[in-house]
Amino acid sequence: MNKVPSSELKSRLRRFKKHMDFHHSQWEMVVIFSKINQYYFTGTMQDGMLIIPQNGEATFWVRRSYERAVDESLFDNINPMKSFRDAKYDELPETVYLETEVVPLALYHRFSRQFPFKNVKSVDRDISTVRSIKSEYELSLMRESGKIHAHVLEDLVPEILKEGISEADLASELFSVMMKEGHHGVARFGMFDTEMVLGHVCFGESSIYPTYFDGASGNYGLSPAVPLIGSRENKLKKGDLVYIDIGSGVDGYHTDKSTTYMFAEKLPDHAVEAHYKCVDVQNQIAEMLKPGAIPSEIYDSIMGSLDDEFLENFMGFGKRTVKFLGHGIGLLIDELPVLAHGFNEPLEKGMVFAVEPKKGIKGIGMVGIENTFIVTPKGGECITGDDPGLIPIL
Repeated sequence: MNKVPSSELKSRLRRFKKHMDFHHSQWEMVVIFSKINQYYFTGTMQDGMLIIPQNGEATFWVRRSYERAVDESLFDNINPMKSFRDAKYDELPETVYLETEVVPLALYHRFSRQFPFKNVKSVDRDISTVRSIKSEYELSLMRESGKIHAHVLEDLVPEILKEGISEADLASELFSVMMKEGHHGVARFGMFDTEMVLGHVCFGESSIYPTYFDGASGNYGLSPAVPLIGSRENKLKKGDLVYIDIGSGVDGYHTDKSTTYMFAEKLPDHAVEAHYKCVDVQNQIAEMLKPGAIPSEIYDSIMGSLDDEFLENFMGFGKRTVKFLGHGIGLLIDELPVLAHGFNEPLEKGMVFAVEPKKGIKGIGMVGIENTFIVTPKGGECITGDDPGLIPIL
């Protein structure tokens, strides 16, 4: 069992309190319910709540499983509870900070009956901001994930692609290979009510099929009830563009990568040209990922450099385009900050981005690329491989 070091947990809590003191000087209490944020601060995911007071020690109250929490976590204060009644707080402040993006209304009501505070404020953005700067411990896990990503997508997938294989069968085999290589087995997203097993595994126009997913590409999926994984009916044939956009992860920390392949035949010249233009855009963005750079300015600079013809179906297809070029990544694949309008705080060393310039092409699918980069003084350090994609499968 790889436990999150006690020093790491203490550092995270200390940085969070410092952030709250600076941005919300009157704060008195934060209560955390989401399992991802629980894991970030305590090193374990349980059914419980983490109470962080401005003054005094944070306490993790656990309903289920207290025994597992004690076994897994090096957090100092873990207490059992049967209900919120057991965890009553003596000096409750008027205002409590909660994760308003993820706490259901019913849970809020149950909690507030035992903790009768008067006001609630959101702490979501504050936690996301603190989490956006990765420690060396976190970066080491992401580098491990990136190695898995690069090896599987650049070295192993070309051996798996066979004429007649379906998207669903490829996804199943790909998941098995990823697990054998050390992938932690899930692809976690913060977007509300988003399910994702592995990612998008697509042949041809499947990659530009409409989807609720907030990304450039799409996926036929198994059915309307499960618009994920891949189609059983869409089978690989000569001339197909193969598009694979999947998450990898180690001990909770993700990387994101998209790779394309030309099966048995070269794509038309205009598609190849569009693809390598996307690769060039990725490399330009990577050079800008330095401490002090402003995400919105990176976005505007890149978008302003592209001509109208290329911008048609850039970052999507038809009316289904997204308004970003990359996103933060860590315990979730879709973290802050984002390379988009509205993100005006300067980048800091240790932030990590998935950069994904892509372009949909009618009759062919989604070309382009995605890799994961660490912000450094020399620019983005790619941790997911260096193959430019459109890998020929003969």
